[in-house]
Amino acid sequence: MKIDEYLPRQFVVAGTDTGVGKTMVAALLTAGLQASYWKPIQSGLTEMTDTETVRTMSGRPSDSFWPEAYRLNTPISPHAAAALDNIVIERSKLRLPQVNGRLIVEGAGGLLVPINDQTLLIDVICDWGLPVLLVASCRLGTINHTLLSLAALRSYGLKVLGVVMNGESDAVGRQAIEFYGKVRVLAQVPFLPELNAAAIKTVYDRVFGGDNF
Repeated sequence: MKIDEYLPRQFVVAGTDTGVGKTMVAALLTAGLQASYWKPIQSGLTEMTDTETVRTMSGRPSDSFWPEAYRLNTPISPHAAAALDNIVIERSKLRLPQVNGRLIVEGAGGLLVPINDQTLLIDVICDWGLPVLLVASCRLGTINHTLLSLAALRSYGLKVLGVVMNGESDAVGRQAIEFYGKVRVLAQVPFLPELNAAAIKTVYDRVFGGDNF
């Protein structure tokens, strides 16, 4: 089975924490699966947004990208960034876009990041009813963070598609995550010295290509 047959047509790319490489994995899969992409909440506008980054790295046309529901100025937790912008993130405004085809939705930070006083990101994922591809780093602490995230997803009744790890090869972490987390690590994405469409295609073919799924 190929990765495009294994993964459903629509799913969420979520992370064990911030800075673990969700956007990289989202770009790889957006390009390789020829999917549409949506980042509902963007915290931080001083640098390239995640949508702009995925568009640049994936080489997908602009009509494959849906506008963010919220664009917040400060790169901190969405609930706090929204407060600084004098707004409240409304759960009802985070409805999935109507897409005929593949859609990849990228989360913000970790699963339990708050978006307002009553709601965590994982609550919104439950609203969408989509399965989750969990992204983890290869840095120290990833076993604990990944197992906690898997436990959270399962406690909310969400389907876990697998884990993708980012960074230098970590056989010990990978084995522990698969054994204790009762989950499959689908791929390990190496460090990319260049972030462009050609590099993304090469890495996608290497880590997600073949009939390994």
